[in-house]
Amino acid sequence: MIAKNSARPLDGHYDSTTILLHWLSAALVISLWITGQSIGFFPRGAPRLTVRSLHIAVGAVLALVIFLRLIWRQTCGIRLPITDTGMLGRAATAMHHLLYALLIAIVVIGLGCVWIRGDTVFNLFTVPAFDPGNKALRHNAVELHAWVANLLLALACGHAVAALWHHRVLKDGVLQRMQPRWALQMSKCKASAAETS
Repeated sequence: MIAKNSARPLDGHYDSTTILLHWLSAALVISLWITGQSIGFFPRGAPRLTVRSLHIAVGAVLALVIFLRLIWRQTCGIRLPITDTGMLGRAATAMHHLLYALLIAIVVIGLGCVWIRGDTVFNLFTVPAFDPGNKALRHNAVELHAWVANLLLALACGHAVAALWHHRVLKDGVLQRMQPRWALQMSKCKASAAETS
């Protein structure tokens, strides 16, 4: 295992586990947002129950990934220095902390919604409703979950735009830090091919 803050690789890349957990988190957040937005389009009964169950199951996977990500970050993950020690660097650090906080919040609120509303998951088990007759509480919890999900997605899009700005405008290698090795290898092959042609 790699010790915390151990010697960084010469190419300045995060370790493969950090990269995997980062992109897995992104994929799960996007898929959760899409399923969350589409639940209402399905007819009541088995179709809607299946989509909601899928949303809950993927949310549980996201909770596990966040937990593993935080543990890995604190114990074994490679930490790279920020590229800008000024205002932009502080803003980037604040954005990362906010994204982590929102990831944790969205999972906790989602679990709260399951408990408040009561849900049957894939007809395998049922979570009894906390207060079955309290429609206002159920509505408010679901609205809060949706609001935080939209905020998380908006900030994640801002995070992606900032990474592309670093890549295309600043050309400082920030985006490459989080690219899988195979993607970097493909980029190098394309660059070599372009130079020789």
